[in-house]
Amino acid sequence: MRALTDIRRWCVVLVVLLANAAPGAAQGWIEPGVNRGGFAVDKTRSEVTVRIEGRVAFIEVSEWFVNAGNRLAEGEYLYPLPGEAVFQGFSLFQGDAELRGEIMDADQAREIYEAIVRRRADPALIELAGQGLLRARVFPIQPGETRKVALRYTQVLERAGNALQLVYAGGVRGGAQAGAGEIRRATPQGVETRFSVHVDDCDDFLDPFSPTHTLDVDRDAERLVITVAEEIVGRLALFLPLSGDAVGLSIATHRPVGEDGYFMLTLSPDRSAEAVQPRDLTVVLDVSGSMSGEKIDQARQALRQLLNTLSRDDRFRLMAFSNSVRIQSRDWKSARGRELDEAREWVDDLIADGGTNIGAALEEAFRLESPRGRLPVVLFLTDGLPSVGEQSPESLARIAEERAGRARVFAFGVGNDVNTALLDRLSEAGRGDTDYVEPGENVERVLALLAAKIQYPVLTDLELSGGPIDIGEVYPVTIPDVFAGEELVLFGRFEGDGQSQVTVRGQRLGRSLEFTTELRFPEASDANEFIPRLWASRKLGHLERQVWTEGLSEGLAEEMRTLALRYGLPSRYTSYLVQEPEMVVARPADLAALGGRGNLRTLGSGATSKTFVASPAAAPTTGASAVQAASSARRLREMASSSDLDRAEAELMDAMLGNGPSEGRATAAGRVFEMRDGRWTDLAVDPKKHVIEVQAFSAAWFDLIEALPEIEAVLRDHENVVIAGRELSLQVGTDGESEMSAEELREVVVGFRGITGA
Repeated sequence: MRALTDIRRWCVVLVVLLANAAPGAAQGWIEPGVNRGGFAVDKTRSEVTVRIEGRVAFIEVSEWFVNAGNRLAEGEYLYPLPGEAVFQGFSLFQGDAELRGEIMDADQAREIYEAIVRRRADPALIELAGQGLLRARVFPIQPGETRKVALRYTQVLERAGNALQLVYAGGVRGGAQAGAGEIRRATPQGVETRFSVHVDDCDDFLDPFSPTHTLDVDRDAERLVITVAEEIVGRLALFLPLSGDAVGLSIATHRPVGEDGYFMLTLSPDRSAEAVQPRDLTVVLDVSGSMSGEKIDQARQALRQLLNTLSRDDRFRLMAFSNSVRIQSRDWKSARGRELDEAREWVDDLIADGGTNIGAALEEAFRLESPRGRLPVVLFLTDGLPSVGEQSPESLARIAEERAGRARVFAFGVGNDVNTALLDRLSEAGRGDTDYVEPGENVERVLALLAAKIQYPVLTDLELSGGPIDIGEVYPVTIPDVFAGEELVLFGRFEGDGQSQVTVRGQRLGRSLEFTTELRFPEASDANEFIPRLWASRKLGHLERQVWTEGLSEGLAEEMRTLALRYGLPSRYTSYLVQEPEMVVARPADLAALGGRGNLRTLGSGATSKTFVASPAAAPTTGASAVQAASSARRLREMASSSDLDRAEAELMDAMLGNGPSEGRATAAGRVFEMRDGRWTDLAVDPKKHVIEVQAFSAAWFDLIEALPEIEAVLRDHENVVIAGRELSLQVGTDGESEMSAEELREVVVGFRGITGA
């Protein structure tokens, strides 16, 4: 019992301060001793409970392990620790004997992680490098026996603007198994995981959000409970905006060494009962002949629901167009009593016939102006191309750009016979967005979702500024309005370091408001590593939108390709595949989305296949491929979660590969690989460019992963691989460089990315 007393006394007084480590903790695992044949200890369950009081998080981790082998098992329990923690204790007993342990800083921990990676030939643990580490010897576990480990610590949550941030590094998935030509990653079964955060002082916080995982939030008068239902693999970032303002302002940063930084800014509106800005709502509905049948029935029902969302202070106008424009009223109607009843009767009488006069509809939609203090909103829905009156998409777009004024325009394209360039330019002119309703999809549901989203405007006409730090490349480029119940998430870059302010200005109920937060922008930081890819996703969606609103140029195509490869993003401008006897080329639908009409340009070649991308041309703006591309770009522009980005990548890659990866093809980090001569080869590789060979699991391998984080996901999946860069390619395998000087590493990074800091 003396050992128990000593270890608890030691744990209670120990304060762990780990340099350059993100705050958070990770699920632990038991590592066998070297040359321990037949080791079979599996984790079966993990429970994490976080209790937050003020700025302090009290964290308890319980994990269960079973000896699935047929002999005694023992090893070391390893648990990555947060960047700052007050360690309280841990428990694993065999009789009266308690597990003993030691705590190491980030540098010592990195050596242990790298040694494990080399021994296992399994890079799954590399993402934990930089964390601290608790290491404890596990007493022998009998075959079939289950043992529980309990770990407790506290930490002070970091401020992220006007929010508190908790980062939890979840479990890693690894375990290697033999495969054809290399060691391939095994896919383990999911571990039963429960993760919950309990906040007693719930009035101190607005609604929490996560840019990495989907949260379930349960709030009552006394307590806020946050849960993540899925197994947490990779880091979970959780933000708790502080209450007190009409809008909570949160900001988080990330900055690789030698580059400009990245930031994520979130505006979280308060759910208070304070009055919101009244709206002037204009609904413009296509009732041409192509809308007949189920579509017009759904549209009528959607308009009825839309009228039900209006508050007593709102005003509205309804109009329908086919060959000409039919209006329910020439002036604004109050959203009250008899006027609403008359509007519902007008909606019930709508029928679909005739052509599509978009020009006349736009002229009428923007005829009336709204006074300051009211938010003008235009909902424009069409299922066809202009066939009556003005039919030039360019001229129609100019009408909106010249006449929209303060109006927010939300456009809907129903089906594939719409002009994506026109609809996107309509919404761009009005600080809104465009949604596309696929054939067979319910129009009523899509309109209802938007109606609920824009029901309560909180802050409009937003502007963002910083100083003395310079901020730029903010996406979305035009900052949309903030509505109650919705977080507005912005991603951008910053230049410089040190203490600085970020200010958001906007309008509320006709008054100018300003929200400011102050924080230190780092010279370098590996925290919040999810931000760069989400920023790049937003930028890629913005560039893809430019393809059909401004035309595809060679420079724009190259910028998108470079961005996609640099950040490991799925992109139609990277690789397009169809397996044919002699070559791999773009599929017709994909070439159509690019605007290709031939004149293909070679990006790379192999022994039996080649990869091509279409040369610059005017991208099509109508048809199924154009609608699909426009919808994909919209998703990228709105991406705010790493989990959403992963799902989007998987969907696009499956589409590009037909029925999904086959035995000879694979995807990783937005890239497509095929097996050539026993090695996975990036289809964007140019055989004319220089190749740098690096030995897997060597010091040079670890240095490259740290210097080029965009290749980490590829090297997790493949040890024998060729990865395409801008000016050179990297070949990783059993041979090659095992060490690099700092200057050699810098030259490789510059050559791989093409320009310094790119």
